[in-house]
Order: sequence, then C-alpha cells, then structure tokens
Amino acid sequence: MSRPARTYLDFEKPIAELESKVADLHAIENEDNAVSIGDEIKRLEGKSRIALAETYAKLTPWQKTQVARHPERPHTLDYIDGLIEDFTPLAGDRYFAEDAAIVAGMGTFRGRSLIVMGHEKGSDTESRIKHNFGMARPEGYRKAVRLMDLADKFGLPVLAFVDTAGAYPGIGAEERGQAEAIARSTDRCLALTVPMVAIIIGEGGSGGAVAIATANRILMLEHAIYTVASPEAAASILWRDSARAGDAANNMKITAQDLVRLGIIDTIIEEPLGGAHRDRSGMISRAGDAIATALKEFDPLEPAAVKKQRHDKFLEIGRSI
Repeated sequence: MSRPARTYLDFEKPIAELESKVADLHAIENEDNAVSIGDEIKRLEGKSRIALAETYAKLTPWQKTQVARHPERPHTLDYIDGLIEDFTPLAGDRYFAEDAAIVAGMGTFRGRSLIVMGHEKGSDTESRIKHNFGMARPEGYRKAVRLMDLADKFGLPVLAFVDTAGAYPGIGAEERGQAEAIARSTDRCLALTVPMVAIIIGEGGSGGAVAIATANRILMLEHAIYTVASPEAAASILWRDSARAGDAANNMKITAQDLVRLGIIDTIIEEPLGGAHRDRSGMISRAGDAIATALKEFDPLEPAAVKKQRHDKFLEIGRSI
C-alpha cells in the first residue's frame, strides 16, 4: 500500500533520505516471495528517529519559523473538529461582511460551553484563498468583538486559536479601519469578565495575533512563533533585504522558549517528535489537555477577579520588558 507523500523542510533532508529508504524497503518487503529485510528496516527506522530527535532538539529560530508554517500542521478547524462538540459557526460582523480568515462560533469543550474563535489558514489552494491565508480584515476582528460580547452576556469562557502571519494589509482593509478594528478587539479582550485562553498553534504575527490573544492564559506550541512582525518584514525594515529573514528571526526572541522566559506566554505545549504535523491527533489531544488545565484555574474566581488578573498580567509585561 502506498504511503502519503510527506513535505520535508530544507533542514530535514538527511531525515528525508533515511525515511525514503525505509519506505522503499517496506515496498520490497510487501512484494510476494520477498526476502525478509525486517532487521534492516528496524535499523534504518531507529537511525531516522535518532536523526529526527537530534535535529529538532537544536532548531534555530528561523527553522522553528519554517516548522510553524509547515503546510501539514494542524490548523484551527482541525482543533475545532478534534476538541469542540456541537460547534455552531457564527458569521458576519453586523457592519460589513463575513470574514472567513477568522472562524468563530459556540460549542462544547469537555462538557463546558464556550465561545471559540481562531485564524484559519486553509489546507489547500481553494481553502487558502477562501480564508485569505489566515490574514483577517477589519470585519474579522469586529466579528470577534461581537462574539466576545456574547461571551460576556451569557457567561461563557473564550477560547482563541492564533495562527496568522498578520492582519491583512490591503487597501480595502485599511479603508475600512483595520487599525481601529484591531485596537477594539484587543480592548474587548481586556474588558472580558469571563476567562479567556489563547493558544498559539503556528504563527502569532503582530497586532493581527494580539487582537485575539490578549488572554488570561496564553499557551504556545513548542515550535510555534509569536512576533511583533514577520522575520521577512523585520529584515526589510532593518536591512532593506527580506532575504535576511533568518538573521532577523535569530535575533527577535520569537520562540516559545524565549517568550516563556520573558513572561509573554504562560505555558509551552510539547509537540510530537518532528513537529505537530507528524502526529496531528496526538498534538490536538495535548492541546486539549493544556486548555482544560488553563480554564480550570479560573473556576473559583469571580468575574471581577478574572478581569483584574488579565489586566494585571499585561500591565506587568509592560513594566518588565
């Protein structure tokens, strides 16, 4: 039986070669009257696992950026499908239009009703165009505000999945008040009297991410990135050369490991060996456990205390960075 092709990143070439040899040997082994080559397969599989572990144990920030952008990495809709029961999408901002770059609605997470929202990049050409590669327009953030209003009205926690290179920078978006929409969404996060948990599952880019990530608890996948500007944009600003994105990434403190030390995020969620894309169901399950733990922390708190904790958290970041 043929195996689905896997997309390898540039730095994974040695791993790709080993796994290709293993796949070839499996094909030979499955042929009729084939000589048993099980021992050789096991040896190469062990060598491949070691190479994978060694490579991912010392990823540079730029390599983590590539992993965070991996096309096979699970996206918001994958997490919703795997974690949220009875999900009911809610569309439109009641001002202008629906923005598919932010998926939002109501559902049940492990017996708890909540509001869910998140950037959706899409998984193929058609869906990427539909979701605008996860880059939201003003109406996307105004939809987020509308749902946070509902969350406060009905006492529902808010869960946000963050995965965007940044807010959409097009002329139409600017004409419709992109900056104002981002600011109002960020402000609405701060004003919530219900718990809010944000989880950075891939890229957390600029204000487009902060607009739905100003939460009581910010979780971040091990190989995700969270940054004030994309490495390419930062390189263009600093050196007028986007080709130096790797240099920018290596100096911007964009990894989960850097950000937990700085107090920007609260928890790192370990990814499966080789990244979230190698074990999507396992990654989704781990994320669910971390979300459940984060939400449970706020069960004993009154609404005013929940709001104050979030307010104090971000004030402290401003004082210490």
